[in-house]
Parts: sequence; C-alpha cells; structure tokens
Amino acid sequence: MILFEASHTSHTHAQTGVQRVVRSIFTALSAREKIEPVCYDPHQATWRGLQPWEQINLANTHGAGSAHRSAKWPLRVRLDGYTRQFFNARSPCPTGDSLIAPEIFSAKIARAYPQLFAQVSGPRVAVFHDAIALKLPEYTPAKTVGRFPAYLRELLAFDGVAAVSEDSRHSLINYWSWLGVANPPPVIAIANAVEISGLPGAAAATTPVATTPPVVLCVGSLEGRKNHVALLEACEQLWTRGLRFQLRLIGLAHPQTGKAALDKMNALQAAGYPLRYDGPVDDAALHAAYAESTFTVYPSLMEGFGLPVQESLAHGKPCICSSRGALGESAKGGGCIMLDSVTAAPLAEAIDRLLTSPSQRVELTRETQRRTFKTWATYADDLTAWMQNLPRR
Repeated sequence: MILFEASHTSHTHAQTGVQRVVRSIFTALSAREKIEPVCYDPHQATWRGLQPWEQINLANTHGAGSAHRSAKWPLRVRLDGYTRQFFNARSPCPTGDSLIAPEIFSAKIARAYPQLFAQVSGPRVAVFHDAIALKLPEYTPAKTVGRFPAYLRELLAFDGVAAVSEDSRHSLINYWSWLGVANPPPVIAIANAVEISGLPGAAAATTPVATTPPVVLCVGSLEGRKNHVALLEACEQLWTRGLRFQLRLIGLAHPQTGKAALDKMNALQAAGYPLRYDGPVDDAALHAAYAESTFTVYPSLMEGFGLPVQESLAHGKPCICSSRGALGESAKGGGCIMLDSVTAAPLAEAIDRLLTSPSQRVELTRETQRRTFKTWATYADDLTAWMQNLPRR
C-alpha cells in the first residue's frame, strides 16, 4: 500500500502547476497500484485517510480551478474534527509500505510528518518541484521566501527525493552541498509528463485553425517570475508598429506578485489593444484555446519544469521561451524558438518573426509533430520502480 500525502491539493480547487502534477500522479498511480490518499487534519490534529469529497477533489484533473490557491475546509468538517479531538476519538491514520509526498508542504505538515513516517514500513519519497523562491526571491511572496530554507532542510528527512527536472535536481543537491550536509538522501530526476486527452504521446497533427488576426497564446499563472510584463511590453511595441494580432492570456493571477502584469494588461485593454484575459479555465477551454492559437509564448524567467511549453508542443503549436534551466530542457527537441533573454526586445523580435514568416511557423510545427511526450503512466512506472530499490535511511 502506497500512502499518498495530499493535504493541500485535496482541499483546493486551484489548478496551478503543482496541483496539476499532484492530481496527475495520483490518478496514474491509482490505475496501477494500491494507494491510500491521506491528509493532515489540523482540526483533529492527526493524519487520516481522505473522505469521499476530498478524494473527488484530489482526482479532479480537468476542472477550471479556482481564483484562490488556499485550502478550504467546510464548517461541518472543522466542527467534526474539533469534536473528535476533544473526545479523543480521532480518525485512524492508515499504514503503508511506502509514502509519496508530492506537494510543497507547510511547516505545520513538516512538524506532523514523524507521526505519518511511523506508519510507513518502506521508503518515504518527496517530489521536489523547484528552488525558485531562493533563486528569484524578488519575484516570490515574502512569506514563501522566508519559509523555503526550512522546507529544503526538511526534505532531508525523506529516504529519497524525485525532482521534476535535472535543473531542479541540481538546485537541491547544490543547496544541500552549500549547507555542508554530509549524507543527504538520493535525488533522482523524473521529468513530469504531458498528457493531452486524445493524444497518446505524439504532438497533435491537426490542421491549424485559420484566425484573423492571428492569436498569440500565453498560458500560465500571472505572477512576477512568469514575466508577463515583458510580454505585454513586447506586444505593445508590435501593435504600435502596426502588426495585427491578438494576445490571449490564460491563468490564475497572483494578487501580490501578479499585480504589475494585471495593471499593465488593464491599461492596454483600456487603450483598445487586442488583448484578452480569460483567467483560469477548464481543460476543454484550454485545449480549444491551443487549437485556435497561431503559436504560443511562455516568457517565464525560471521554472522547475515548464509544463506550458510541453503542452503547447503536444498540441502541435510552436512556442517562444527561454533557453535556460528547466525551460531549456522542455524546449530541447524541436518546435521552439529558444531565447537567451526573455526581456521585451527579444520577445518582440521572436513574435514578429513568427507572425511574418509562415514558412518558419510551418517548419516549427513539423518539428512539434516529430516529438513524442511522456505519459503519466510512464511517470508512475519510473517512480515506483525507483522506490522499490530505495532503502530506508
């Protein structure tokens, strides 16, 4: 039995990158392994198995998501938890042969892990997404920056860590080395999958949708490091020069680090520029947006993996993105214009090139269709195969 720790994702409707990865891993593992999802219930002050409504939320891989990332606990669940704690009638904590912790866990969860670890007879593995909070603190909420060093040290309690990219793996190992950790747990890179409904593993060989004007799509949360301000400035330059195209943005806006992008977007819309912002959408709307786009731009400064890049390629759409770090890993293999710098000027030049050069768009589209993409079933196989030979520390 694999215990699957999903304390946050089972209580939020958000569909940002981490939540999508957690839900996808859970769904893929559930199809091939005996798995028990668990959460830490702060109202009972104990670990327990998920209730049916929590399991439904955890398995919701296609929903539009919420405008809020925080966890929500219904009043009835909170009252029940406090009552159980008062009468010392807490729900039992399941036992397992191994544990997977795929979330970026809080300090409260970390303090409660010893209780959960004691219920597991075999290896306990965490999934590591990125070290962006340390590398780009100026684009990260202050609370996250303050918490992150402790989180990276708390990962040392696990028997192994599965990083979502080679770049993330090196970031974690280098940080532990800088701390002087003598005997860290093994860290392996198991790249995230990209699985589009109806596309078993190769890019979509669909006929491009003719749009007038062309549609440039950007999918990703509006937050500082995603660099939407530079994209908006690049598009403003091109619109001012007379290029005709629509910029379409999809993604949850972060109220703190995304404010500058929201302000710039509102100003451009007020000035009459062809800019559309849809916020978070469900999978059906997302797939339709990719189909209607001419190509995509992902201007992010840094990622742990770069899911929107691979999703774009899996839909058969060329993508403009950074060549650095994990984004370079995702883009490598064809279908992308990879930039050394994702400031406004290089972004504008690349967008101009694809808008005015149909032959280059065709060639990049052909490159996307020659690519193959990892499925979540393969990810689950890779993860469980590694865990089988992972000793307890």
